[in-house]
Amino acid sequence: MQTQPANLFERAFKKLVPYGLEAVAGRRAVPDIMGLDPDLPETDLGRVREWVDNCLDAHAGLVEARNRAAMLGRMYLNLSQVGKVRFLGMLAEEYGIDDAGVEQAISGWQSALNGERARKAHQLRKALEPAHNRLLKQFTGVPSGVKFLVDMREELLGLKQEHSELESLEADLKELLATWFDVGLLQMEEISWNSSAALLEKLIAYEAVHEIQSWSDLKNRLDSDRRCFAFIHPNMPDEPLIFVEVALVSGLAGSVQKLLDEDAPTQDIDSADTAIFYSISNAQPGLAGISFGNFLIKEVVKKLSREFPHLKQFATLSPIPGFARWLENCPAAQLCELPGGEQWLSLPSPRVVSVIEANDSMEVRQEALTKLAAAYLCQCKKGTRAQDPVAHFHLSNGAKVARLNWMGDVSRKGLKQSAGLMVNYLYELPKIEQRSEQYTSEGVISQSSAIKKLLK
Repeated sequence: MQTQPANLFERAFKKLVPYGLEAVAGRRAVPDIMGLDPDLPETDLGRVREWVDNCLDAHAGLVEARNRAAMLGRMYLNLSQVGKVRFLGMLAEEYGIDDAGVEQAISGWQSALNGERARKAHQLRKALEPAHNRLLKQFTGVPSGVKFLVDMREELLGLKQEHSELESLEADLKELLATWFDVGLLQMEEISWNSSAALLEKLIAYEAVHEIQSWSDLKNRLDSDRRCFAFIHPNMPDEPLIFVEVALVSGLAGSVQKLLDEDAPTQDIDSADTAIFYSISNAQPGLAGISFGNFLIKEVVKKLSREFPHLKQFATLSPIPGFARWLENCPAAQLCELPGGEQWLSLPSPRVVSVIEANDSMEVRQEALTKLAAAYLCQCKKGTRAQDPVAHFHLSNGAKVARLNWMGDVSRKGLKQSAGLMVNYLYELPKIEQRSEQYTSEGVISQSSAIKKLLK
């Protein structure tokens, strides 16, 4: 869990419960859960178990329950990884669904008369809710509590790989977060150079596609011919969930280095005809699997269309992050069946995509890799979906594979992952919904004439 949210939670706790344990205890005897061994041995785990029981006490008031949750969160942040595994394992295994209670609720519903059936159904639904869900919900009333839960799930995603007993807790937390982070509850905000310093720092920290090198680099990305939009949750006002960076240009952009060149002249936005989405970053790993990106892109397209009605096209300049790895692991027999495969295999060894030079202009190599990239994007699938994760994202949203750009990203990362290639995905507004449906239901990938030519 990141140190910054921990500090935020600490500050929120001190504001919420300024007098510590005594303020929470009131007249009742409660175990002291501060000052525990960070590894949470069994003796300390028993004290935490008693505290959780008190948190779940139906007779406790809402304010007291919230304060107890804050104390529990503060305790959690002080645990080592060993201690966190023990605490989370306790929640998963001891505070799940009460089987006896469920059986009793089922029996009550089955035997209920018509007039009682709705009430008994409600009781059954309550019985099916794990006890740890009721505990986790208490954190929503704690300042920074929602961010605390998002970060907890980030940890669970990593821990469950070696601790399968945590899978049910992670799945239940994901369902709760999906409800709390429904897109209808999110706010789209434009981020500018005049935004708060705290938010701008988050932008630098969370940029996942093209690293922001400096404050001047960030200022360039927020210039008059650029836009940046983010989804914000009301309970996490200083934390972007996902953000997209946009450049207003003339025609499709083919090089991210040119797009981000601080010395390049500013585009006259009145003459710009294209909005290029060149970076989309998920800022909260704890919200993995809860999709916002497709909604954000559509909202941004709507906003830009209203603000700049002269824009003719909306497209991305995207990496192909799985291409180099796929090509290096693809069997020769399979490559021979793909466009560009025989050309690639005819080149002298070593054919190492990840160390291709940025100034590589060998015609055969360029033609072979460009054709193979087209095949990778459009023909090599996992079931009916595109194998490349970025391609799958944009195709699911209704985009078309429009153009491949040789040496579109000559950074070390771009050369290593994508052999320097970048791709434009084109969003044609009247066709977005139809293409999205065709791809998600049938696996149909819309392609421009230039891409189709590469695949012949």
